[in-house]
Amino acid sequence: MDTKNPMVRRAYSWIDDRFHVTPLVEFMRHKYVPVHRHTVWYYMGGVSLFLFISQVVSGILLVLYYQADEDSAYESVRFLTTKVKFGWLIRGVHSWSANLMVFFVFVHMFSTFFTRAYRKPRELSWVTGFVLLALAMGFGFTGYLLPWNELAFFATKVGTDIAGAVPFIGEPMKIVLRGGEDVTGATLSRFYAIHIAILPAIFTVLLSLHLLFIQRQGMHEPQYLKRLPAEKKQMMAFFPNFLLRDVLLWLIVLNVVLALAVFFPWELGEKADPFAPAPAGIKPEWYFMFMFQSLKMLPAHVLFMEGEVLGILFFGLAGLAWMLVPFWDIKKKSGSKLDVMTGFGVIALLFIVVMTVLGYLL
Repeated sequence: MDTKNPMVRRAYSWIDDRFHVTPLVEFMRHKYVPVHRHTVWYYMGGVSLFLFISQVVSGILLVLYYQADEDSAYESVRFLTTKVKFGWLIRGVHSWSANLMVFFVFVHMFSTFFTRAYRKPRELSWVTGFVLLALAMGFGFTGYLLPWNELAFFATKVGTDIAGAVPFIGEPMKIVLRGGEDVTGATLSRFYAIHIAILPAIFTVLLSLHLLFIQRQGMHEPQYLKRLPAEKKQMMAFFPNFLLRDVLLWLIVLNVVLALAVFFPWELGEKADPFAPAPAGIKPEWYFMFMFQSLKMLPAHVLFMEGEVLGILFFGLAGLAWMLVPFWDIKKKSGSKLDVMTGFGVIALLFIVVMTVLGYLL
């Protein structure tokens, strides 16, 4: 380590003698990021990571006041947002960062797909990234019920009913999720445990693996860039150049989250009443809307199958195929104008966008 400050040198030497950090410092010093017209997409993963960290920090603060009980969950959230100093802001940051994280993970996934960054040797980076997206949506589904308000209660009832329609395993899975036949305080306790313990543990392990894969393999280079000679490639040092740009973007995103929390505070709504009729217009979070709307538009029966079951099977198989994209990737033939994979990606993206918009308009 080159520094003229003797105290810094002694501190570094003390740490290095015990933890051998010099190889890591050398690795960071010689790590570079390709600079090209698609470089902006490299930052989407970092933004997703920052938003996850924001949720962890804000979630810890919320846990200090939240009570996962059918009789006191709603009151604890109301107390947090009305009596605790800046409690409303912390809850807003937690909710908005959760939604933005899912959005940026979707952006990160599709940018990875369209730039073909999932190809060898990055197959496992893609698979772990897809599972992280599924877990992020699981965070949203389990966290939605925790305020125990009217909208969340009936949306959870609808969501678990859909899960119960899965062939063979659906009904047992619904019972496990609900802790019984109906959505009750047992459901709230289970969702709370899943939200703050089970999902974070799995997410942290997979996130660590995902980051390890990326660090070991480096940033993906587009095909046209690989063909250029080394002297014609423009590279940026990861530390400190790329990292400082990443941190600057994090600060911008933090300001956006704070602005959303201040000007569009997360409403609490009415307390859930299991004996009241479901209010009109029950809808899931926006990232489930395309599936919800698709299931609504299916007829009651398609040939010999129920429409809802057919839709669930379709989304299950489509999700599995998407996760395994690196293993069935159809490469473009030399000189061919048809890029099959781009077509698949465009169709999938348009389907998600159109169904989401229809879900809010119809």
